[in-house]
Amino acid sequence: MTTTTPPHTAGRPALDAPAVPEAPPAVEARRSTAARGRADVIIIIGAAVAALSLAALLVTRMVPTSNLAVFVVIAYLLFLPLYGVLVSLEDDGRTVRDRIASVAVHSLAVLALLALVLIIVFTFFRGEPVLVHLNLYIHDMQKTGPLDPLTSGGIVHAEAGTLIEIAIALLITVPLGLTCAVFLNEVRGVFPRVVRTVAEAMTALPSIVVGLFILALWILTLGFPQSGLAAALAISVMMFPIMIRASDVVLRLVPGSLKEASYAMGAPRWRTVWHVVLPTARSGLTTSLLLATARGIGETSPVLLTAGYGNSLNLNPFSGPMVSLPLFTFISANSPQKTMVDRAFGAATVLLVLVLVLFALARVLGGRQAGELSTRVQRRRAQESLRDLERFVSRDRTPKRMGAQMGGGHGG
Repeated sequence: MTTTTPPHTAGRPALDAPAVPEAPPAVEARRSTAARGRADVIIIIGAAVAALSLAALLVTRMVPTSNLAVFVVIAYLLFLPLYGVLVSLEDDGRTVRDRIASVAVHSLAVLALLALVLIIVFTFFRGEPVLVHLNLYIHDMQKTGPLDPLTSGGIVHAEAGTLIEIAIALLITVPLGLTCAVFLNEVRGVFPRVVRTVAEAMTALPSIVVGLFILALWILTLGFPQSGLAAALAISVMMFPIMIRASDVVLRLVPGSLKEASYAMGAPRWRTVWHVVLPTARSGLTTSLLLATARGIGETSPVLLTAGYGNSLNLNPFSGPMVSLPLFTFISANSPQKTMVDRAFGAATVLLVLVLVLFALARVLGGRQAGELSTRVQRRRAQESLRDLERFVSRDRTPKRMGAQMGGGHGG
C-alpha cells in the first residue's frame, strides 16, 4: 500500500503554528481624589441642602433650640453620611471613603480659617470706637479714670511693656533653647533622653504655676522687686520648652549626607553645626521662634504675679510695675464701664497687629531657603570676589614686569 505525503509537507519540515502574543498586563487606572467635576459639585450642593433641611427639621420640631452652634453641628454630622450615600451611587467603596475624608479635611480647614477671621473681625469692630483716636497709641492711663471718655488715656505703657518683656524673653530663650536643641540632636546617651522628656513635660506646664515659681524664687526668696525682668523670666520659662521641641524636630530633618560631607572635608563638629546644620534648618528654626513667641506674648497670669499692674509708662525693666497688652486687656475687660471694655478691645486689636508685624518681620529676615543669601551679603561677596581677582591679576603681572626689567638691564 502506497502512502502519499500531503502537498504542504512534501520535501520540507512541517511549520509550527505561530505563537499567539500574550496580552499586556492590565494597568490599574489611577484614581484622582482631588479633581472635582460638575457632578461632584452638584452632589456636594445636594448633600448640603438635604443636611440643612434635616437639621432645621430636627432643631425646630424634635429638639427645639435657638442655639446656632447646635444647628451647625447637627447639619455637619448629617452632611457627611448624606454625601457618602450620594457618592456611593456611582463609585466604589474606596472612592467613597476618599471623598468623605477629603470633604471632611477641607471643611475643617475652612472652619478653622473662618474661626480665625471671625475673631479678628469681631475684635476689630468692637475696638473700632477707640481705635480711631490717636491718644490710644501715645498716651497712658496715669491721668485717666474709668469714667473718662475715649479721647483721654491710652495704652502706650502696655505696648512698651509688651515689647520690652518679649524682647528680654527672646534674648534668654533663643540661645538657650537653640543650644539645647543642638545638644539633643548631636549627642547620644541617657542624659539627652532625660532632657527631652523634661522638655516635653514642660510644654504642658500651666502658666500660673510658672508665675508662682518666679514669684517665690525671684521675688520672695532672692528679694528682687516686681519688674518687667521678672515677667520676662516667667515668659521665657513658658517659651523655653516650645523652642526646644520645635527646634529639635527641625534639626532632625537636616540630611545626614550634608553633615557627612562636612566631616569628610575635615570640619569639626561645631563648625559643621554652625555652617551646615543651622543654615539648612533656618526656615524651620524661624517657625520655632514664631511658635515660642506666640506662646509668650499672650501670657497674662505670670505678668500679673511678677510685674504687677500700673497705669503709667515704665521703660525700666528692673524696677516698678510693667503692664503688658494681654494683662491690660484682661483687667479692662472685667470693668463694668463700657469705655474700659472698649479700651480692652482696642488693646486686643493692637496686640493682634503687633503679633502679625512681628511674625511677618521674622519671616522676611529668617524665612529664606537654605543657602539663599540676602542682597547685602551677595553684594559684599561680589566686592570680595573683585578684590581677589585684582590681587591675582596684579600677582601675575609682577613676575612679567620684573622679567622685562631684567632683560632690559642685560641688553644695556
